[in-house]
Amino acid sequence: MKKRLVIVLALILVFTSVFFTACGDKKPASTGGDLSALKINVGSGGSTGTYYGFCNVVSTTIKEKTGAQLMVQSSGASKANILDIDDGIVDMAIVQNDVMDYAYNGTSLFEKDGKIQSFSTLGAVYAEVCQVVARADSGIKSIADLKGKKVSVGDSGSGVEFNAQQILGAYDITFNDIDKQNLSFQASAEALKDGKIDAFFCTAGAPTVAITDLSTTTGIVLLGMDEAHLAKLQSSYGFYTAYTVPAETYKGVGEVTTVAVKATFIVSNELSEDDVYQLTKAIYENKDNYVHDKAKEMDLEYAVTGITVPFHPGAEKYFKEVGAIK
Repeated sequence: MKKRLVIVLALILVFTSVFFTACGDKKPASTGGDLSALKINVGSGGSTGTYYGFCNVVSTTIKEKTGAQLMVQSSGASKANILDIDDGIVDMAIVQNDVMDYAYNGTSLFEKDGKIQSFSTLGAVYAEVCQVVARADSGIKSIADLKGKKVSVGDSGSGVEFNAQQILGAYDITFNDIDKQNLSFQASAEALKDGKIDAFFCTAGAPTVAITDLSTTTGIVLLGMDEAHLAKLQSSYGFYTAYTVPAETYKGVGEVTTVAVKATFIVSNELSEDDVYQLTKAIYENKDNYVHDKAKEMDLEYAVTGITVPFHPGAEKYFKEVGAIK
């Protein structure tokens, strides 16, 4: 009896493994470029975040204009989305261009996972700004002044933590040179307000709610980057682009030049060239129809610069057609 039970359980395990492997390996069927027949899953971010909201706006407009169904799923954002594409759970996603660089090369956030190259770039859409915030009365005027200070660098193991490490590195500062704290954006803002930390890093669209709220109660400064340190950073990490935060983005804060990474659409390599060409064309040629503030940043030249992961052949075809890629 026991032997028979073991055999039955073994057969169940084999069947389950085969079933889920087949589901994960299922390739999206090509429509030959007929977007009205396209149905794909899209990884975004948390249901209250910018990724999720932006992707849903794009999805709604693309369906109205072409009939394509981009089925947006909430997720754990950049790293989770890349893993989901690799596992065949989604066919398209929005991620930070630095995180996709880590995945493609098997570094930083993906050092333990190894290289993941089952995806390619569709195009960048808007900036996620690397903002370094300090109290106005702290005497901190430059990133160089953070040495020896209490600094929050985002959640442990997050993309923000790697941004902080790299930006500090451009000033020859390591985490050993600061009193490193790992706090969320909101917790960082509260800690700065209460004088528990001296500064914090925040990578997000500007304005960012946590910083906006902080600036209404506490005098703050944004720390910029000069040309020399910016060039040093970019020479090591090609995914960073210069970004100017306009004056009064936050109360009492003047114009500041810093760096940004890019929120970028990626797609599975399994999607056909025809489908991705038509999808890329639809996304960028409908940018004026998206009812979302971040859509104002969409631009063909911006879509292709600072990208270190190869474009999908379909996306590359479109960007060459419109002259964005020479």
